[in-house]
Amino acid sequence: MTTYLVPADAGAGEYIEKRSRFIGQIRPVETEAEAQAMIAAVKKEHYDARHNCFAYIIREGGVMRYGDDGEPQGTAGQPILAVLSGAGVQNVCCTVTRYFGGVLLGTGGLVRAYTAAAKAALDDAGISQMALWQSISLRCAYNMFERVRRLLDEHEAVLENTDYGADIVISALVREDKTAAFSDALREMSAGSIGFEVEGSRFCGVRIV
Repeated sequence: MTTYLVPADAGAGEYIEKRSRFIGQIRPVETEAEAQAMIAAVKKEHYDARHNCFAYIIREGGVMRYGDDGEPQGTAGQPILAVLSGAGVQNVCCTVTRYFGGVLLGTGGLVRAYTAAAKAALDDAGISQMALWQSISLRCAYNMFERVRRLLDEHEAVLENTDYGADIVISALVREDKTAAFSDALREMSAGSIGFEVEGSRFCGVRIV
């Protein structure tokens, strides 16, 4: 089954080092044209900045690009790309704008600053997992709720809603490739007293971070 990670949303973050200001921005993108449009928009927005560096990864075609925009080679675009690839995200574009503070940072300082700004932007955006998810509903007694919730966590499911009545009705999303294992574990844990209904399935991104 196809699964991959993408930014959950747009995000931004900032890092300051010796009066140099590094502004990270991240967006989910589907194509290289979308990534280039974002980079152009950032350069227009921050036309007065010393550098507007970038990196992007596009799933279709396995495209990976970066740019240093005048910074020493290997100190800006590559560290931004390393943050994205290290997190495993795809269909993503990240820019880091630098307003020079008047003090040279050196190679190591630049790498740390661009890395920190990109990571701050990604942390703000969050990460979603694109996969085929099944929407399930199950009912359990109050004394079983914590055990069911732990079981959902163990199978990387996402708890969407809990309705507290005579029993607790749980709505959750379970990846299709983990549904059978979750069903077996739930049956074993509850001695067959708890089952669930599949209410539908969809290929979508579900935030996991």
